[in-house]
Amino acid sequence: MFDSADFEAETRYMTVMNIADGMLGAGLITESELSETNTLMLEKYRPVISTLLSGKALV
Repeated sequence: MFDSADFEAETRYMTVMNIADGMLGAGLITESELSETNTLMLEKYRPVISTLLSGKALV
């Protein structure tokens, strides 16, 4: 079941990753830093849908 906490986690994760992707496009961070950010944000927010789409396990 997808509740408000799950929705909040998805929203926060996607917001951070959209900002990070923009930073990558502007040359402010590297692909490696984007990947590290993705891993950290998956661990922090544990978004259900985004975790499935990322292909990375949280374990």
